[in-house]
Amino acid sequence: MYVPAHFEEPSQDVLHGLIESHPLGVLITNGASGLDANHIPFDLDRAKGEHGTLYCHVARNNGVWQDVATGDEVLVVFRSADAYISPNWYPSKHEFHKQVPTWNYIVAHAHGRITVHDDERHVRRNVAKLTHRHEASQPVPWKMGDAPREFTDSMLKAIVALEIEITRLVGKAKLSQNKEKRDIRGAAEALNALGEQKIGHAMIAAADRTVRKR
Repeated sequence: MYVPAHFEEPSQDVLHGLIESHPLGVLITNGASGLDANHIPFDLDRAKGEHGTLYCHVARNNGVWQDVATGDEVLVVFRSADAYISPNWYPSKHEFHKQVPTWNYIVAHAHGRITVHDDERHVRRNVAKLTHRHEASQPVPWKMGDAPREFTDSMLKAIVALEIEITRLVGKAKLSQNKEKRDIRGAAEALNALGEQKIGHAMIAAADRTVRKR
């Protein structure tokens, strides 16, 4: 990923937070069948490894787990928010007419080494942890024990667990930091008015920090 210095997000804590709040990642592999991409919810263990470890599972019928070998390098892409930016939202455009459209976004790229776990113990643990995390906000959280044991066992046999040790974590927050502070705020306020508040608020925070010139 191309990351100019003014768009780099260097904080591992911030990137871990992005992954945890937007856990649906794109797992990109380059196995025996060539390039492949799968959209999968992940669970992050921040404490395991230098940069953390990702856990997920896939359907046994999904050939990705047979297409890669333990130790292969993979990439998982997580996206927080994105929005189109019109030149008309920059105050400087109306003075100098030297602005063009762009697209702002916040992403994290987790490079790592994959391990395939085709055994019931790992699969059950992965599903239990992922379920616990995402059911926690429910008034009455669902748990695996709510379903008949024989039904759960049959479902677990139909999936395979994957573990990805993160070896490199790269973050990019493209929030118009290469623009004047008034232009960042102008675009952010336009986005907020349109309901794109997640990235709008992130741009306002960027404007309040030191703006780095191109």
